[in-house]
Amino acid sequence: MNNILLQSPKRTGKKIRNGAILAIVIAIYIWAFAGMPALEFKDTSKEIVSAIFSGLLHPDWDYVYYPDGEDLLRGLLDTLAIALLGTVIAGLLCVPFSFWAAKNIVKNKGISGAGKFVLSFIRVFPDIIMALLFIKAVGPGSFSGVLALGIGSIGMLGKLFSEDIESIDLGATEALVATGANPIKAIWFAVLPQVLPSYLSFLLYRFEINVRAATILGVIGAGGIGTPLIFALSVRDWERVGIILLGIIIMVAIIDFCSGKIRARLT
Repeated sequence: MNNILLQSPKRTGKKIRNGAILAIVIAIYIWAFAGMPALEFKDTSKEIVSAIFSGLLHPDWDYVYYPDGEDLLRGLLDTLAIALLGTVIAGLLCVPFSFWAAKNIVKNKGISGAGKFVLSFIRVFPDIIMALLFIKAVGPGSFSGVLALGIGSIGMLGKLFSEDIESIDLGATEALVATGANPIKAIWFAVLPQVLPSYLSFLLYRFEINVRAATILGVIGAGGIGTPLIFALSVRDWERVGIILLGIIIMVAIIDFCSGKIRARLT
């Protein structure tokens, strides 16, 4: 009987706490939706939506390949090249940042904490902001897209790689150091073999993300298939928009499938 009396106030307090949390969540949703403007449809909305779907269902197949000039295949290859080069740059540059931020490699908490701060600072900037900065610095084109994805990907890859380094077993490293190996050799022969499969998996995952990002960066002038896409949208060439979107969907689906198979073998 006493146990029931003791449990009753606890249950009542739990119900009150859960009710308060639910009320706060509902209040946040009401406040968020109350600030949204009312939905308004233009008189031409129906015609535009119909034209878009008509273009998607009847794509411009002639745009797939032109012997001379810009076409879908060249745009998709340009997008792939931007994503691949950006991933390679990030994959190389993230390695020193990862070891800098790994607290089991860099024993000084202040120094490793500074490395983590740098990686967090890089992750603050979205890819599109990076692309805008590099477009101003080097001009529009594929090079600015490569730099944006390459520098912007360092934060994510460095964070994942540093966390993987922190989870390894340092017994082999300590054994090599005890036999007289210098720190570079200890890292090369004891640390890298343990983290290499995860590192390659992270690179493939980031490559998938960069392929999608490269299509968006082209919209603001950073090269790739996004550039002809925004031109087709601006002139309302829905047939061309349809074939470009279809090409992007097929390309992303193939890359996701192949990358997933490779990552499954690595893990």
